[in-house]
Amino acid sequence: MTVAIYAPKMALKLDDDTTEIDLRDLQGSWSVEQYIRLTNQTHRLLEYSDGCIEVLPMPTTYHQAISKLLFLAFLAVVQRIGGDIFYAPLRVQVRPGKFREPDLLMVLDRGDPRAQNLFWLGADLVVEIVSNDNPERDTVEKVADYAEAGIPEYWIVNPLDTTVTVLTLMGGAYVAHGVFTRGERATSHLLDGFSVSVDEVFAVT
Repeated sequence: MTVAIYAPKMALKLDDDTTEIDLRDLQGSWSVEQYIRLTNQTHRLLEYSDGCIEVLPMPTTYHQAISKLLFLAFLAVVQRIGGDIFYAPLRVQVRPGKFREPDLLMVLDRGDPRAQNLFWLGADLVVEIVSNDNPERDTVEKVADYAEAGIPEYWIVNPLDTTVTVLTLMGGAYVAHGVFTRGERATSHLLDGFSVSVDEVFAVT
């Protein structure tokens, strides 16, 4: 599979001179250390795969409103059971040489050793809100990535068709726990009793 990497020009300023460098010339040669240093110096979401950096689109207010609603819904549950949840930007390592930045990522145990300070080594649940610049990033590519990372549950929240797809990991691959539409409540296989109204998710402003 060929993956298109979005890498716009960046400006490097030396004293009073400004020089434009094209990141596309560097694709394939970025190290993990350079990627981490770069993400530490920008507010943009950057993902990394085998020497290539992908610049993700800046979230919209609608995207962030959906993220906030889901974050608060999950937070109320995971705090009760001793877990924790965070929102982007926060790196998760899929495998050595590959990093993603989910919109939300959760562990069921706040003391989980995978939840490290610099980046996470895994998670129990991740959420992605589909962006219209490249829907397959979240609906296809990250399905494979998060399965490879061994993440038990993956929520795909898709404003383009107003669905919430909940995938659960079985035998190293995801199967659909459910594809939830308007008028329904999206449920979790991992979190017993947890549900959220699909109507409320997409009605946020």
